Amino acid sequence: MHRPDICRFAPSTTGPAHPGTLLAALLCWLDAKSRQAQVVLRLEDLDPERCRPEWSTRIIDDLAWFGLYWDDVVQQHERATDHAAAMDQLEALGVLYPCSVGRSELAALGQRAPDGSWVYDNRSRGRALPVGGWRACDEPLRVRLPDDAITLRDESGDDLSQTPSRDLGDPVVRRRDGAFAYQLVVVVDDAAAGVTRVVRGRDLAASTATQVALQKLLNLPTPTYRHHFLLLENHRKKLAKLHGSVDLGQLRPHYDAARLRGKLAHFTGLRATAEPVTLSALLRDFSWERVRRDDLLIAWDGARLVSQESSR
Repeated sequence: MHRPDICRFAPSTTGPAHPGTLLAALLCWLDAKSRQAQVVLRLEDLDPERCRPEWSTRIIDDLAWFGLYWDDVVQQHERATDHAAAMDQLEALGVLYPCSVGRSELAALGQRAPDGSWVYDNRSRGRALPVGGWRACDEPLRVRLPDDAITLRDESGDDLSQTPSRDLGDPVVRRRDGAFAYQLVVVVDDAAAGVTRVVRGRDLAASTATQVALQKLLNLPTPTYRHHFLLLENHRKKLAKLHGSVDLGQLRPHYDAARLRGKLAHFTGLRATAEPVTLSALLRDFSWERVRRDDLLIAWDGARLVSQESSR
């Protein structure tokens, strides 16, 4: 019997929704509903330094205002038991180790990883956990990945193949502050929700091979991945994701939901003009073949979102 797809949209709750949040949510939602799939909103709220409960509430409200609805809403901090169980599994496999190497030490090596971070050279692999195991350790914890190549293409045809233990280095799975790290919790939570499809921005594409390696270690299924274009802005003379310059609170006095959907659908390539549009109209003829592949440079002029140019 064929089981329906389950998709998820997983924003970090580090601030209010912005145009990039809405673009990613819209594409994930359209992908799911075009194939009669369930779609889960998962609020990634584990970072104690940057995540705040009020941002979770506001993101839920902003997405509802935009017209999107979900088959389930999950708050990641409520899933600590499953995250700890995965750590227990990794400890039983003998692949956890402490590592206090900082970013400045890695930057001194000068080797950039595919995701733009500094490559970790796996220098602490020989260290053992303290008596009492990972729970008794007050240092960051990494997981020793197999030194195997991951051969992987996402659904759009992009080659995501890596040897992640070499190209990025063994990932942190628990931070110094005790928070479980992104690379671990994303694979645990996807598996727990039965996620079969992951649709997300291409800024996360370079981490996919690491996540697949963790899935293999934990004996978890690998979803289908698709990565889409980003909205970019000129930020201090370099391109960066459109994030800090405008949020939905600034947009709403100038756009109602239908107009903002039309603007983003036009940026995406799903509409020839930026006229207001309903979700049902977008859903009727949604196709990834119509979604642009190249990143789009846009700006906020205080009253409008304006497309400036295309940029790979």
